[in-house]
Amino acid sequence: RAEAARARVLARAVRAEVIEPDRAEAALREPVPRARKPFPAVAPHLADRVAKADPLRQTHRLTLDAALQKRLEALAAETVEARGERLQVAMLVADHRSGEILASVGSAAYRADRRQGFLDMTVALRSPGSLLKPLIYGLAFDEGLAHPETLLDDRPMDFAGYRPQNFDRIFRGEIRAREALQMSLNLPAVALTDALGPARLLSALEQAGVKPVLPGGQPGLAVALGGVGVTLSDMVQLYAALARGGVVLPLHVEGEGAPGRRLMSEVSAWQVADILSGMAPPPGAPANRLAYKTGTSYGHRDAWAVGFDGQHVVGIWLGRADGTPVPGVFGADLAAPVLFRAFARLKPALEPLPVPPRAALTVSNAELPQPLRRFRSRLAAFQTVGGPQVAFPPDGAEVERLRGGLKVKVEGGTAPFTWLANGAPVAVSLGGRETLLDLPAGFLTLSVIDADGRSARTAVRLR
Repeated sequence: RAEAARARVLARAVRAEVIEPDRAEAALREPVPRARKPFPAVAPHLADRVAKADPLRQTHRLTLDAALQKRLEALAAETVEARGERLQVAMLVADHRSGEILASVGSAAYRADRRQGFLDMTVALRSPGSLLKPLIYGLAFDEGLAHPETLLDDRPMDFAGYRPQNFDRIFRGEIRAREALQMSLNLPAVALTDALGPARLLSALEQAGVKPVLPGGQPGLAVALGGVGVTLSDMVQLYAALARGGVVLPLHVEGEGAPGRRLMSEVSAWQVADILSGMAPPPGAPANRLAYKTGTSYGHRDAWAVGFDGQHVVGIWLGRADGTPVPGVFGADLAAPVLFRAFARLKPALEPLPVPPRAALTVSNAELPQPLRRFRSRLAAFQTVGGPQVAFPPDGAEVERLRGGLKVKVEGGTAPFTWLANGAPVAVSLGGRETLLDLPAGFLTLSVIDADGRSARTAVRLR
């Protein structure tokens, strides 16, 4: 019936000279559709935003790569498929050389369900967790406060009543800035933020094109650990600036990009990228030099991973759209593998990162200028000078027992040193500053006394 009806309509059209006979004959040879096909819906969240911003415009020419967009939409669906009904994912890919956004996945599926897929999570306000730490270190390098080889303290600190802890509640004593960033330690990052000033960090975020939202309106040190509202688009914008050698180029999906402006020096940006490219890849991921950082917000509400190579930057967010916690979710465990899979679907191999700038100081700690060998906080001038200090283990730490016992280290003071555990001598008249104490597991109060009778103590838990 459909074929006969079509033939009659075409015959009338030929008689009325609406179409040419040869075109009518060609149309008769075309198969008649027998099922309704779904309307194409590629990048629906971004398309909605673009159309809403200029509803009278008939045509929008976007920078999206349609094939890449479809591949990442499929990856998003695969990511949440076996992870419950409410976990959601968002992805953003950009060319940081041009600022063009190549793919934008607002959710795993564009529908009204328990995942709330109709929400565009690339522009939803969330807590960044540890994602701001590379910016903190970059600013500290830029202002001469530290170098990747500078020794930082990872020990309990009190910042006018604010007492942050590391995620695993373990302290490592002195550690190089490079390792502190790769391990995402909280105490060194907060100490650097205290030296920079929280307002300086907020100002740098705004310079990078980020629109931070502060819960109380006033910046505090908690900003360093994610106490601020940002979006996935914000974080991709920030990491694009690091990837571009410290130059901010606003990301865009239409038209041309705006001129870039400098956020930090080329050397500082390269140092941060070099540190991040030394991160170990997730289990099963290819061993490459992708520079990336993960983050987990307070209460396990957000899991992040943002990474870049010499040309592209990719951001991944996972969580629940309504902001409720997702127990056991970590950026390193959940978001990082998705980041590496996204790069694999973007291209077969990474673009190399830039070589070190000529002004970069690539030396060991011992070769650094004296002020850069060890970071000194603002409180350093008020600390006791001359007497001994327990350099390791730091006060309040939980430390693992080595085969030979507990390693201890003292700074300052005059040798020889005597060590006491819970008031009982365990090592007497030692000339060296480091030793192993044969101690049982449990809670211990360690004291060290120097040759002049000056002392220091630390309380730890030995496991």
